[in-house]
Amino acid sequence: MDEGKVVVAHSERATLRVGDVFLKVDADQARIDVEVEAMSLAPVPTPKVLWRKPPVLAIAAVPGTALGRLGEPSTVSPAAWTAAGAAIRKLHEAPLPPWPGRRRRGPDELAAELDGECELLVTNGILPADLVTRNRQVAEAALRPWTPAFTHGDLQIAHVFVDGDEVTGIIDWSEAGQGDALYDLATFTLGHEEHLDDVIAGYGTDIDLDVIHAWWSLRSLLAVRWLVEHGFDPSAPGCEVDVLRSRM
Repeated sequence: MDEGKVVVAHSERATLRVGDVFLKVDADQARIDVEVEAMSLAPVPTPKVLWRKPPVLAIAAVPGTALGRLGEPSTVSPAAWTAAGAAIRKLHEAPLPPWPGRRRRGPDELAAELDGECELLVTNGILPADLVTRNRQVAEAALRPWTPAFTHGDLQIAHVFVDGDEVTGIIDWSEAGQGDALYDLATFTLGHEEHLDDVIAGYGTDIDLDVIHAWWSLRSLLAVRWLVEHGFDPSAPGCEVDVLRSRM
């Protein structure tokens, strides 16, 4: 009998692996609905849905290995990063899904959330004031209107699988929807700035690097407190706090 392994677990959701099957447990039915629908629409390799019985979604493992993880060096080839960039471009050029992204917020709303979070980070002593202030300045470039694209919404490198130089699967689509294409690219390269050129080569179009840097700062500022409160360590080498320090 295959043993179960907890992949990730926190107060919002949990994912377990049993053999070649992943069981996603999520009390938010809307999030599961988005994941299933997004995988059916995305023009890139996605996991096969095996069955659904709320609050559980069972999906098959995708072949290959994850491109990497935040805080760890990626061991795949530059060509694999380039292939991932091409797959992301294919997703962004696909017809828009008929729902807004769960992270879809206008610049003013996002700025208000960011300012509130920055204040909490300083007053609660989670991050130094100068680090927060500098990255809030950098993040300003992301607070602009954008043309909606079909976005993954949580495109961490651990969610992209490759076999050699071929993308074999992109997983975890619960945040997918209409969003900013550069947010996806920034999430994908967060903590792996050395591979940004490879990704852009595959993406095949001009990218505003100031906006990518801004999203790195913005995403990290918004994530740090949540990560701490849910038992993760954003201060681990190469993770969110180091990303913020790199902008100093």
